Amino acid sequence: MDDTRREFLESLLTTPSPSGFETAGQRVWVDYVTEFADEVTTDAYGNAVAVHEGSGDGPEIAFTGHADEIGYIVRDVTEDGFVRIGPIGGADRTVSKGQHVTVHTDAHDASADDAAVAGVVGQTAIHLRDVGNEEYDDLEEQFVDIGAETAEEAGELVEVGDPVTVNTQVQDLAGDRLAARGMDNRIGTWAAAEGLRRAVEADVDATVYAVSTVQEENGVQGAKMVGFDLNPDAAVAIDVTHATDNPDVDKKRQGPVELGKGPVVGRGSANHPKLVDLARSAAAGAEMDVQLQAAGVRTGTDADAFFTSRSGIPALNIGLPNRYMHTPVEVIDTADLVGVADLLGAMAREAGAVDSFAVDI
Repeated sequence: MDDTRREFLESLLTTPSPSGFETAGQRVWVDYVTEFADEVTTDAYGNAVAVHEGSGDGPEIAFTGHADEIGYIVRDVTEDGFVRIGPIGGADRTVSKGQHVTVHTDAHDASADDAAVAGVVGQTAIHLRDVGNEEYDDLEEQFVDIGAETAEEAGELVEVGDPVTVNTQVQDLAGDRLAARGMDNRIGTWAAAEGLRRAVEADVDATVYAVSTVQEENGVQGAKMVGFDLNPDAAVAIDVTHATDNPDVDKKRQGPVELGKGPVVGRGSANHPKLVDLARSAAAGAEMDVQLQAAGVRTGTDADAFFTSRSGIPALNIGLPNRYMHTPVEVIDTADLVGVADLLGAMAREAGAVDSFAVDI
């Protein structure tokens, strides 16, 4: 990954973008794709679409990732100035205590310094707990300490409905491994943008859209909007998928998926067989390694929304192996991520020869 692409990835990862409050993160994405897209548009809820206009001889294919991340939301303020929180998306109650957090008081610019209130999620010291008989508190029972001593003082700093994100750094690990919060799913929006850039550079016949959707973590809501409005011939949803190569994962339940072994192509459920074939053919032509993953019921990604939009949009989920999903320390292999973008570029080149994505009956 070159310096420009790494800077783009880090900007996405360090810009707060909890579900329902994605504006700042979408601005980063739009500024990047504007440099090479023919047109960039946004809708009322902040879904962003960039397009490469093909020759007209090929189909329309969308590469999509979701912009939002999990987080917390201010639910109440206690009389003594502590902030009660609730979940945004699938927040994990087991990793929240003892974390530094930021309460974002400007929903339209969550990255602004003057809109950031520092806090910590309280955790009773081990000396004062009944160790050995503990259970994890629900998020609604946890609290953020912002340093206020009264409800009035806290109310001058935050209010109900403000989003909260965990403070983390983007951390290089050994080799090509990278750790950060929000890999789910900044890697998807990064890859969609980079897939589009490769399509532009190759001047492919297909019309290619790169899409950054909102509120996937709240029920694939943005994809429902985009699928109806855009109505492409096919949609490829890029998202993280569980890596199963760390010691505490039961491989009987999930996998096998490994970091460093390439993009993961879903099969079954929403994953349209012709798109699966396109992905595997494009990978073979580019001499790329891919992994396969079964999806017998649903993918759990934006692909589930696209394939039921309108009269049915052929959809595919391409996954990036990810360790420790929905925690502040998600780990990926950047070689896999570059591989996803390369695979999308190869698919864009081959898509021009596809007459129809419909199954043959």
